[in-house]
Amino acid sequence: MALKLYPIGIQTFERIRMEDKLYVDKTEYIYRMTHNSGKYIFLSRPRRFGKSLLVSTLQSYFEGKKELFKGLAIERMEKEWGEYPVLRFDMSGGKHQDVAELELYLGYQLEDHEKKYEMKSHREGVNNRLTDLIQTVYKQTGKPVVILIDEYDAPLLDVAHDDELLTNLRKVMRNFYSPLKVNEAMLRFVFITGITKFSQLSIFSELNNISNISMDKEYSGICGITKEELLGQMSEDIDHLADRLSQSREEVLQSLKDNYDGYHFTWPGPDVFNPYSLLNCFAKEKIGAYWFASGTPTFLIEMMRKFDVSPIDIGEKELVDESDFDAPTENMVALTPLLYQSGYITIKGYDEDSQLFVLGVPNREIWVGLFKSLLPNYLSNRTPKGKVAVAQMSVLIRKGNIDGALKLLQTFLATVPYCDNCQYEGHYQQLLYVIFALLTDYRINVEQRTSKGRTDITLETQDHIFVLELKFDKTADEALAQINANRYADAFAMSGKQVVKVGINFSVKNEKNITEWVKG
Repeated sequence: MALKLYPIGIQTFERIRMEDKLYVDKTEYIYRMTHNSGKYIFLSRPRRFGKSLLVSTLQSYFEGKKELFKGLAIERMEKEWGEYPVLRFDMSGGKHQDVAELELYLGYQLEDHEKKYEMKSHREGVNNRLTDLIQTVYKQTGKPVVILIDEYDAPLLDVAHDDELLTNLRKVMRNFYSPLKVNEAMLRFVFITGITKFSQLSIFSELNNISNISMDKEYSGICGITKEELLGQMSEDIDHLADRLSQSREEVLQSLKDNYDGYHFTWPGPDVFNPYSLLNCFAKEKIGAYWFASGTPTFLIEMMRKFDVSPIDIGEKELVDESDFDAPTENMVALTPLLYQSGYITIKGYDEDSQLFVLGVPNREIWVGLFKSLLPNYLSNRTPKGKVAVAQMSVLIRKGNIDGALKLLQTFLATVPYCDNCQYEGHYQQLLYVIFALLTDYRINVEQRTSKGRTDITLETQDHIFVLELKFDKTADEALAQINANRYADAFAMSGKQVVKVGINFSVKNEKNITEWVKG
């Protein structure tokens, strides 16, 4: 049985506090945000990263529910508790809609607040209705209004690949948000969350003073669970999980780090764990892939097709300028901004000389989930069998049997249906890359740099390092000759492990399969 009650799927601060569920204290950030000179604040974070709970916490704070904050950081910081009217809009229900449906959805959101303040009539148009609502609430209460907008980009994200529909929906959203500037004098605070950063001109055309705190160092831990919070507020949870898994505390910490850690939203900045996966792990007492299981990234697959991005492009770490990933997604010329803002890649370092950021996949959960979701693009209805084949290959490789693993892969690939549009080397190169990337019990590097060039694939187990070179419509001997000529294996001579060189040939023109391999 789990050690305590975890708020799985609960995003309401008041309920978490009233039901005595685990709450990782973020109220110091709340105080900091609400006591600076900015009135309009925007925060971008990946899905299921605690944005909605943060919005709910702000709502309880501005509604003056002081009793809910007993024992939290803000209790000792706030000296003047006030109470303000709060208008909260949740855009997460506005997905997969056309223009008419989105306008109707916004109307329903407004209607809920209009009923609360007994508004008998309103002007036509969602922008006019929002203006009337703000002015009515301000006059009735005599206090400036707080506006909280959660997941502002939800109606836009799933159509990001459709330029025409995106443009039309963006106009609707821009129209809806336009009163936020006009009624500035009646507003106390405006907080907007989302996954992606759409350009200020396209959505918030009048708000030229939004403070984007997404990459600010002082707010880098505002969502998610930092390493310090895990070791401090959740230390007992770690020990309990270690006991349930019959592992040491150190082993469990390493597993948690490998699977759920690795996010950075600034550099230097704290290590941030995925909160959804971490809490599910503690609740279910099992290391699992929880974040990916909660939603299929269909929008990402569509955008990969639009930008012609291959799995190899995502798996490689890359050096980029800040403007290349902290950028509006509707103006992007590459997929990097969407990958970063959606949580599929994150900041892994910073090069002082070039002033460029290093981006990469955060952790094992994202790596495995991402490549499993890409597998159907290459295997069609053979995807379940493909996952089984990967698991069986893993067992053979653990025993040092690379011949058995490649034979198993060869047998499986013979069952994959013929594809009319796959008559090119890149398709099969990407397929093999995805399959090898899913061998997560080992250290896998694809196109790893050495002093003599790049190896195609290196696969490191407890006892072996396999250096694999792929050729297409050539010979396995040519592949092995390249390994020897470029002395790829020399880079691993001091590893203390047995280094095995493997040349592989893949037939694209005829068999659509591995035809031979040779070891050296």
